[in-house]
Amino acid sequence: MAEHTIKAFDEEIDRLRGLIAEMGGRAEAAIENAMLALQRQDQRLAAEVVADDKRIDALEAEVEKLVVQIIALRAPMANDLRDVIAALKIVSVVERIGDYAKNIAKRVPLIAANQHKLEPVSLLPSMGQVAAEMVHDVLNAFAARDAELALAVVERDQVVDDFYDSVFRTLVTYMVENPKTISECAHLLFIAKNIERIGDHATNVAEMVYYAATGQPLPERERGGTQQQEN
Repeated sequence: MAEHTIKAFDEEIDRLRGLIAEMGGRAEAAIENAMLALQRQDQRLAAEVVADDKRIDALEAEVEKLVVQIIALRAPMANDLRDVIAALKIVSVVERIGDYAKNIAKRVPLIAANQHKLEPVSLLPSMGQVAAEMVHDVLNAFAARDAELALAVVERDQVVDDFYDSVFRTLVTYMVENPKTISECAHLLFIAKNIERIGDHATNVAEMVYYAATGQPLPERERGGTQQQEN
């Protein structure tokens, strides 16, 4: 009977990890497709990103239901409990990442309607790629309980922040020098901020992964940059 219980628990944990992997993969694809739609001004692809966000929401609900079931029926302890609680927190953050990608996609038709071709449009896809890679790596870190990979994700957040600072300065300069670009610049600033928030959220997941893997909070020297961004 005990062996049956352990096997059932292992199967549920595997299913939980599978759902999170699918959810993360969809969020990562949403970021990449939203940035591709922006680069190509592809309104059809942007609409697909918006529509696909419903599947990410559905996966979040499925994970939440499974977590409640695991806690109620299996009463996990110690490391197992940390993994289950981390999974519950992580899916909430991944859902928000999906929302940011959706928000970016919603701006594509508005930008496509403008005639000005601004330089930051070519910079944002690179910024988005770094953010998408952070999401990919942090979910791999969760699946592998890899604390070192989680730390690497935290450190990479500075790259996204540097991109944001560069895009912000460039867009402010455009708006000052040519007020006719203010509307489009505002949309691009919104997109840049959403990408920056994706990086912050990937960092938040990395902190959860590190705790789940080690039982210890992320060292203060690693978390300092993230805290400054949030304040």
